[in-house]
Amino acid sequence: MAAGSTYAPIATATVSGTSTNLVSFTSIPATYTDLVCVVNSSKTSGAIVNIYIRYNNDSGYNYSCTFMYGDGGNAYSGRQTTSNQIADMVGDQGTALSTTIINTMNYANTTTYKTTLSKYNSTQAGDVVMSGVALWKSTAAINRADILLLGSNYFSNGSTMTLYGIAAA
Repeated sequence: MAAGSTYAPIATATVSGTSTNLVSFTSIPATYTDLVCVVNSSKTSGAIVNIYIRYNNDSGYNYSCTFMYGDGGNAYSGRQTTSNQIADMVGDQGTALSTTIINTMNYANTTTYKTTLSKYNSTQAGDVVMSGVALWKSTAAINRADILLLGSNYFSNGSTMTLYGIAAA
């Protein structure tokens, strides 16, 4: 789906400096049906690490994830049934620029768990393409989304994250 009248920009964050490992979107309005977050980022240095997502500042073991990825010569898959964040499906953050698109459906619904789909690609580590699905086991409406790197890993200066709301059809 191309950006247009259906995509309403909610917020954009641009990393300034080299000591940011957390970008938070807070006060997300409940006026859309779905959310899309586009992450164009790299990290400052070091080994490749995962980008993680948490909703509503929930770091309890309330997430499950299934992912698959390939690098043109090999294919891999995995599953986590209990995790304290959406992990291993959002992308391996290296020093090369990568793009991750995160779709969260029915984020404002208060009667169902929240499903997130992601797509990721990078030229680092063998032209990796990754896709995954995750479930946040909560019926709370999402009003905050955190994009983070764990440990001593930092997003590079100029990395951007844009959150869009998808208007009801």
